[in-house]
Amino acid sequence: MKKNIILSGVGGQGILSIATVIGEAATQCGLHLKQAEVHGMSQRGGDVQSNLRLSTEPIYSDLIPMGQADLIISMEPMEALRYLPYLNKDGWIVSSSKPLVNIPNYPDESDLMAELKALPHTTTCDIEVLAKDNGIPKSANMILLGMAAKAIDILTPQQLLDAIARVFAAKGEKVVNDNIQAFDIGQKIAS
Repeated sequence: MKKNIILSGVGGQGILSIATVIGEAATQCGLHLKQAEVHGMSQRGGDVQSNLRLSTEPIYSDLIPMGQADLIISMEPMEALRYLPYLNKDGWIVSSSKPLVNIPNYPDESDLMAELKALPHTTTCDIEVLAKDNGIPKSANMILLGMAAKAIDILTPQQLLDAIARVFAAKGEKVVNDNIQAFDIGQKIAS
């Protein structure tokens, strides 16, 4: 079994934290893992992208070929569409519905959402508002991971939750609990 995942977003949104959680879960489960990251102007506002390849068999390349991604998890809708050529015909996109307008010629929001909704397998939600409404404004990325959990079928939701607890343990119990709560909210959205 294998799973090719592209994570995308803008610097500062927490894409690399999602990659860390998935990678931690995969490592603890004994899966083979390859990861490649691109950090554009990632400190704030630039493109951030990560290829995650998980498999029960050895993996020889860390880059996902065109048309071979099973899942795109994106903190930003335009960034999700940027990697569409990599998605296979049965692949899923799980994305925030709220754009982060960081360029002057950013596409029209309704056009972006229409393009995403026209795809056969897409789940979107305004995760930033949901995180703020639930008192966990720094955990929007874990809401997104929860939304994607079912599509990451090489790992169980419990394995991802256990990884969240390990990854955020050094930041204290409140941070762990906030991120677990966020993941649970995301799972409810996707079900």
